[in-house]
Amino acid sequence: MTRWQYNFARNLLFKLDAEQAHHVSLDLLRTSESLGILKLLAGKLPDTQPVECMGLTFPNPVGLAAGLDKEGNTIDALGRLGFGFVEIGTITPRPQPGNDKPRLFRIIEEEAIINRMGFNNCGIEQGVKNVRSAKTFNGIVGFNIGKNKVTPNENAIDDYLYALRGCWGVADYVAVNISSPNTPGLRDLQAAADTARLIDALKQEQARLTEETGIHMPIALKVAPDMGDEQIAELSKVFLDCGLDGLIATNTTISREAVQGKPFATQAGGLSGKPVTQRSTEVISAFHSHLGDRIPIIGVGGIMCADDAVEKLKAGAKLVQLYTGFIYHGPPLIREILEKMKKM
Repeated sequence: MTRWQYNFARNLLFKLDAEQAHHVSLDLLRTSESLGILKLLAGKLPDTQPVECMGLTFPNPVGLAAGLDKEGNTIDALGRLGFGFVEIGTITPRPQPGNDKPRLFRIIEEEAIINRMGFNNCGIEQGVKNVRSAKTFNGIVGFNIGKNKVTPNENAIDDYLYALRGCWGVADYVAVNISSPNTPGLRDLQAAADTARLIDALKQEQARLTEETGIHMPIALKVAPDMGDEQIAELSKVFLDCGLDGLIATNTTISREAVQGKPFATQAGGLSGKPVTQRSTEVISAFHSHLGDRIPIIGVGGIMCADDAVEKLKAGAKLVQLYTGFIYHGPPLIREILEKMKKM
């Protein structure tokens, strides 16, 4: 797919409400994949070297971040576009509708999105069924898991354990989401002591399930960009002490400094896209300074061009993920990043 083709499609989709455009886009992807049209549009991607990370082999280092394919029913189509891995979700133990609409807003001139979706999803059981039905995708599938809104923080561990068990043997890895700003109190779990308790519980269950099934599934944790150097240092120690398998940095920001005065800037929710590019890269670099190569980092946050992806890798990321950049620049962005990485 060329840039002009995607820009034409995007201009039409951007005439719709942001959430409506989201659903229409996924419907079109699934339909065009089933009819064989997407294969023709996608074309041949650059040859890339697989990447070893968390004990898994990723066909290429460019993945889709959680939030686009929330229910895992578009994996084949997304893989066709060139993603080496697809992270679905966030998925919770039980289905939930998420927050009230409207809950998704574009700030087009800043290439940004504000969302307060609130983990709307089909629940872990249906998510597993959806992923099992994928036919052609040969890449890596991650399950981004969270707690249900009605679950109090003191019982959050139970929700994460339930979701971990539910996707065991179906997911290739699990991403533990404690950094979304759209579930009340969720980010409180990023306090070092709470994070340690959560990771310890998940690692114990991981060991038990690995022994029981013979399958090992790495556990990564996704963090917010809104933390200072002291918290980064504290969490890094927790991650090393607990034996965390991977780190995903970063989620959306609650800061509005970069979009002050813009349409929708005062809407509650997480801000993603170009305004978070620099901060996300800084957080990756800060964590890497503590973790080194002992815990691999997946870099995400404001990757709007190939150079942004390269900067994430230079900061210490092993892999990268797209979301808002994919909305604004489409499948050509995947190709451009892969071509750039091939020359590195």
